[in-house]
Amino acid sequence: MERIDEEMRELLRPVLESGTEAVVDTLLENPELDEVRVANALGAILDLPVLEMPGTEERELVRKALPARVALGHRVLGLRVNEEGTHMQAAVYDPLNLIARQAVARAFPGVVEYVVAPRRRVLAALQEVYGVGADTFEEILAGRRMDEEMLDSKDEARILDDDDEDASVVKFVNQIIREALDQRATDIHFEPLQDNLRIRYRIDGSLVEVAVPERIKSLQSAVIARLKIMARLDIAERRLPQDGRINLQLSGQNIDVRVATIPTVEGESVSLRLLNQEKFTISRLMLNDDIESQVRRLLKVSNGIVLITGPTGSGKSTSLYTFLTELNTPHRRIVTIEDPVENKLDGVMQIAVRPEIKLTFATGLRSILRGDPNVVMVGEIRDLETAEIAIRASLTGHLVFSTLHTNDSIGGITRLTDMGVEPFLLAASVRAFIAQRLVRRLCQSCRKPVKLDVIKARQSGLVVEGEPTVYEPGGCELCRNTGFRGRLAIYELCAVTRGLQELITTKAGSAALEAQARKDGFRAMREYGWEKVLAGETTLEEVVSATAIEVE
Repeated sequence: MERIDEEMRELLRPVLESGTEAVVDTLLENPELDEVRVANALGAILDLPVLEMPGTEERELVRKALPARVALGHRVLGLRVNEEGTHMQAAVYDPLNLIARQAVARAFPGVVEYVVAPRRRVLAALQEVYGVGADTFEEILAGRRMDEEMLDSKDEARILDDDDEDASVVKFVNQIIREALDQRATDIHFEPLQDNLRIRYRIDGSLVEVAVPERIKSLQSAVIARLKIMARLDIAERRLPQDGRINLQLSGQNIDVRVATIPTVEGESVSLRLLNQEKFTISRLMLNDDIESQVRRLLKVSNGIVLITGPTGSGKSTSLYTFLTELNTPHRRIVTIEDPVENKLDGVMQIAVRPEIKLTFATGLRSILRGDPNVVMVGEIRDLETAEIAIRASLTGHLVFSTLHTNDSIGGITRLTDMGVEPFLLAASVRAFIAQRLVRRLCQSCRKPVKLDVIKARQSGLVVEGEPTVYEPGGCELCRNTGFRGRLAIYELCAVTRGLQELITTKAGSAALEAQARKDGFRAMREYGWEKVLAGETTLEEVVSATAIEVE
């Protein structure tokens, strides 16, 4: 028998003697305990083989031999089954769970050989083999005895009645959302294909396809209808796009979900944007000292415009909400007009744009200014009318925040002048342009040090001294073997100084504006990103990609 250390023996002894059913689950409540170590210890005590990386070779045979409700309900992973169906090898993380063994014995009449594996790896492999919510999917088909004809769209209202004794479709949808939250997804996409319903999560900015149960296409109408009911949309309308919201409470979290449907030739596609009710603080933006001090100075001024620039999905809304949260005191009245309202801020008056009743940014902003605000936030300056009203508001003593779609901060100046804003009004009203992008953050558990390719860095326009050590992605369970975990923002801030004001009024070109900005202390976004590369938080490739700098 393999030796196990005394410390592990002491940890296991009281749990094994307690008689509790969930022996290993109880033991692993200690987050500092390594799952691989526990699996090795249990294997040694019970004289069972240990597999650190379990994987199913014959998925089709395993799925037939061990139904999803048994495998997922009792967390037993079938590894392989012989063709005669008389022998199966299965991995468990809790080999002392007799209830699980009995359930497997009832489902599979042959001989079962058990091996021990780490819990996280067993659970990940189960979802990969059966798909998210597969146990609930089986309940739907078995409990209601539905076939594909019974799941036709004509039966949606009956299928999704909340008073129905079997709310399995509701449970199935909730499982998908809960799994997305567990994986830190920001979006869920339900996409109907010709012979499948594809589900994808957006994690750290990248789309990841989710394993789904076989025959999920037969549930397409029910799942889409359930999502539309949750968002209070018209389930009978399938020809036009619709927008809605869902407020959920899952796993102790309050989740605000934005829902958008679009009609496709294979059925309606539904996208969910998951918005956690998070706290917006400047510390969470991870600004460097220089930009943070400039931002704090901007938040102390009583009037002017601060514009955040960048493409869709670059984190502009998060920055705006952070600034508003910092300014949100009982002595200030803050009013916003947004399209749509992404997060609700307590104490802030928020208005959603509604073009169908002619409530646009421009008309809403006019009304806001009649309501005695101190701070105004306009979701986006899209046209000359909105820009002129925002400028007039700033010149009459209001602090205005808004966004523009430009590639960089200095490009915001030419964008506004191209829109038709008079240069002298722009120079007098705008305090600063802040550009930002999101880059993937290196997983701090598996990043690997590597010598920098100095030539590549210099080709990117960066000043490199010596041969610094940077980091590259590795791969571990925490980051799903991608090497990245989470995202961080990189910034550039162009303050409208006196020198820039003079150049703006004379309609100077972009090169002259940038030269003056650099003289006044401006640093480009790629240089900010370079700091994050040297700090081991991201890679040069991520910064280059985000700032559209070509590396040969």
